[in-house]
Amino acid sequence: MTARSIRGVAAATLAGAMALTAAACSNPGGSAVGSDGRKDSAVVGIAYEPDSLSPLLGYGKDGNSKIFDGLLAFDGAMKLQPALATALPQVSADGMTYIYKLRKGVKFSDGAPFSAKDVVFTYRTVLDPRTNNPSRTELDALKDVKAVGEDTVVFTLKYPYAPFAERTVLAIAPEHIAAEQDVNTGSFTTRPIGTGPYILTDWSKGEKLSFKANPTYWGGAPQVKKFTMAIIKDDDVRATRLRSGDLDGAILPPNLAAGFKNDPAKKTYAATTYDYRTVTLPTHNPVTGDTAVRRALDIAVDRQAMVDQILEGAGRPAYGPVPTDSPWFAKGTERRHDLAGAKKILDEAGWKPGPDGIRVKNGVRAEFPLWYLSGDKLRQDHALAYASDAKKAGIAVKTQGGTWEVIEPRMKTDAVLAGGGSPGDPDFDQYLLLKSSLGGDGFNNMAWYDNKTVDRALEDGRRTNDTVERRAAYDTVQRELVKNPGYTFLTHIDHLYVVNDRWDGLSTQTEPHDHGLAAGPWWNVERWIPKDAKK
Repeated sequence: MTARSIRGVAAATLAGAMALTAAACSNPGGSAVGSDGRKDSAVVGIAYEPDSLSPLLGYGKDGNSKIFDGLLAFDGAMKLQPALATALPQVSADGMTYIYKLRKGVKFSDGAPFSAKDVVFTYRTVLDPRTNNPSRTELDALKDVKAVGEDTVVFTLKYPYAPFAERTVLAIAPEHIAAEQDVNTGSFTTRPIGTGPYILTDWSKGEKLSFKANPTYWGGAPQVKKFTMAIIKDDDVRATRLRSGDLDGAILPPNLAAGFKNDPAKKTYAATTYDYRTVTLPTHNPVTGDTAVRRALDIAVDRQAMVDQILEGAGRPAYGPVPTDSPWFAKGTERRHDLAGAKKILDEAGWKPGPDGIRVKNGVRAEFPLWYLSGDKLRQDHALAYASDAKKAGIAVKTQGGTWEVIEPRMKTDAVLAGGGSPGDPDFDQYLLLKSSLGGDGFNNMAWYDNKTVDRALEDGRRTNDTVERRAAYDTVQRELVKNPGYTFLTHIDHLYVVNDRWDGLSTQTEPHDHGLAAGPWWNVERWIPKDAKK
């Protein structure tokens, strides 16, 4: 839902949804050194900072963690590939047992050997209710995990869960370190040890994360020897630092990325995503808790105008968490912009225009606050456009910027311009967002959405391997969101990255909402090759 929201990927549903890489002008004469003066280093600007670097608390659960590896990983086409496992799992005919053979000779960056016991420890710790992992329910299907010798792991499920293999990109933590300290507060949360291609050397909170190449990485030592992720929450500041040479690359909103279009020393990369922007409509607010208000806002908003004017075409209208080009999208659930229809819904529900044009019902004024994350230009622009559209229907939306520390305590009653989205399987991007039992559980179900038909459909879709049954379940979810929207979904956003043209091997994947450490052209930085290395 937010920067900490859940995301996952399912290879089977991503056919035809490969990431799009768009390159601008090349620069044969560009600088051969990074922003810190080294040929073999890179500094990139990202918008969000993780709360923790521990896989036990959620970090690296969807792959690309750099410090860690999972049993499996996703390639550039979002297909599962072996990582710490030697092959894709052996799956029983009933879909209830998954067997993984492990790669031999792998070591953690402190030199300790990796084995099956680390896998068992990781999964059992995540499932332990004492562990503060907000995405524990993603492994609800897992009944047990056990080691058979040093190099075999067997997972047993409670019910057939179609995308279970995609869940095993979860980063693996070392038992010999993490088991010796408090899982929620120990030093491992900020000074982790993993099997990945990079080793964390420094984490200056609010400023940067610094990494060095792991010289003994089982996949081969990376040629980019030093990698730094600068935490820059403000979009304009990120663009300024990229232009001044402080950064080698950065994620930027469309209007700022366009400013580098004619820079011959840089390339722009675009990634298709499941990343949406939505307005939460809390059921505990006297205005947004009214289904009629939610239905009216759902058609009062002009989504296409947001795509055209805010995203400058780099995205699509959103009608729910499932993008319109996903094979899981329920055709016919698109909502057209219909201001007259919105007004009619409000009139019939008893929301009558007051002297100033803002509607009132039973003494309650149709007015509510809408928070957005300060420094996030895209969220601010979406919030302002939403407020403008709502006002035309007679609803006053008061936009306010703030930090998550300010916003989070208000989420039960105040609307939030939120983000979310997880590529692939529909369970990934709908369960945590819509399940009523998760209302109030951190950033899960931020709107406190409560729809029993949706709850049943989410469980039905999760608990079968039958594709026809799953499609029927998720079609039900999407059609219920038309009748009773707990959120106003606005757009799905393509991510744009501007990077110095100094390396070969850059590409993008289909990306989730989180576009910080795990996504971007640096998803495979361990395989980048400095261009001058070929000379």
